[in-house]
Amino acid sequence: MKAWKCEICGYIHNGEGPPSPCPVCGADQGLFSLMEIQREIAIPATSGAWQCGICDYLHQGPEPPASCPVCGSPGNLFRPQAGKHPNSTYNTDIRHVIILGAGIAGITAAGEARRSSPDVKITVLSREPAPPYFRLNLTRFLAGDIKESEICMRPQQWFDEQHIDFLVADATGLDREKRQVCLRDGRTLAYDRLVLANGAHPFIPPLPGATREGVHVLRTREDANAILARLVSVKNVVCIGGGLLGLESAGALARHGLNVTVVEGFSWLLPRQLPPRAGLLLQQRLESQGLIVRCGVQVMELTGDESVHGVLLNNGEELPADLVVIAAGVRPNSHIARQSGLKVHNGVIVDDWMYTSDPAILAAGDVAEHLGKLYGIWPASYAQGIIAGVNAVGGQAEFNGVAPSNRIKVLDIDLFSIGQIQQEDASTMCYEDVHGDNYRALFCRDGQLVGAVLYGDTNLAGLLKEIVESRRQVSECPELGQLIDKSNMLKL
Repeated sequence: MKAWKCEICGYIHNGEGPPSPCPVCGADQGLFSLMEIQREIAIPATSGAWQCGICDYLHQGPEPPASCPVCGSPGNLFRPQAGKHPNSTYNTDIRHVIILGAGIAGITAAGEARRSSPDVKITVLSREPAPPYFRLNLTRFLAGDIKESEICMRPQQWFDEQHIDFLVADATGLDREKRQVCLRDGRTLAYDRLVLANGAHPFIPPLPGATREGVHVLRTREDANAILARLVSVKNVVCIGGGLLGLESAGALARHGLNVTVVEGFSWLLPRQLPPRAGLLLQQRLESQGLIVRCGVQVMELTGDESVHGVLLNNGEELPADLVVIAAGVRPNSHIARQSGLKVHNGVIVDDWMYTSDPAILAAGDVAEHLGKLYGIWPASYAQGIIAGVNAVGGQAEFNGVAPSNRIKVLDIDLFSIGQIQQEDASTMCYEDVHGDNYRALFCRDGQLVGAVLYGDTNLAGLLKEIVESRRQVSECPELGQLIDKSNMLKL
């Protein structure tokens, strides 16, 4: 079974060919790319060698060192050198796997665990009462493009057919010594292997007035319904955050005929995907469609009484607001892992096999931190879910990262972004080209294309993606050299 990634929204489709169209965002079949995930690896037994993930220093011993003696990297960045993961020999009698979380990482892990082991007992715990749904589709539901029933990802029938128990329960802690999950209602569930796939929660800045009625986030189906219920008495909306979710939320609410303002602390929109010049083009386009955009300003207070009435900015301007949607990013749900003594940085630290610091516990998705990175994107959660599911039942699969590419459609505007799109040092050069409503930027360092951005015309996305991922020299790509020759070279 092959996996196909939608380059627009990140949806993953399993099948011999891509769907037409994408069931999440409606993208054409041609906007799907094959996603390669190696599920199982046959390799010889390890001799107890650990390799530093930063400088490749090799350490001999049953465990990695506390820190690398060459580059000083912490021990958690060491990985076993070729061979079976040490945890694969731990607790080989695996009878019950519990998966904490019913998002894409958790559901994928459950499906892969069942595919790899027909007999093991699998239990999925979910805090939300309804069956799993496509979180990617919440803004389309908010806009009124689809019905609530259409966002379902896995109905109860799927769990019954796969012989997977779906249990609505709130986990409050772990007893690692007894290998038990503690539930809020006082029950405990015993596991042989546990997969933490409990995702992330919206970050709400500590703003005065953030607890007033009418201040919302958009992360769950319940959040979307709460926003929709308030729209009957709303005229002015402020979306705090000019990232993908903030812009998609703003576009969805504008569809209801509301006055919508986007506030972004950076000086341009989509700062993670676009350089400043492209962000300005996007802002001008959105403003021409009726949205109000304020960039380079900070929110000081959400004013009002019991309900929110306005958003006060640091420049003294107060924006009228009957509804405020905060889209300021997310934070991993790592509290249970921290309380139980697992190694946690920003997220729960995992190795290439998705194992945590406990040999009976794995983690995947938004809660997992791999080699210092929190991905926070659908394709990475899907890939990590596969690895965690296979290994939870005694398999040997390895996660090698996911290419950081984004092909985005924001309010009918096509964007493509891949790799490094900001200056990291003085050796990074940017070749920019603007023709009308189309923008192109190529980022080069040490003779290689390390990043690219396309705005408007994205026909070159496939070519640029292949060149960045292959790490070929610019001199080896004559078509790329022609593009650079036609561009204006600007140092960022």
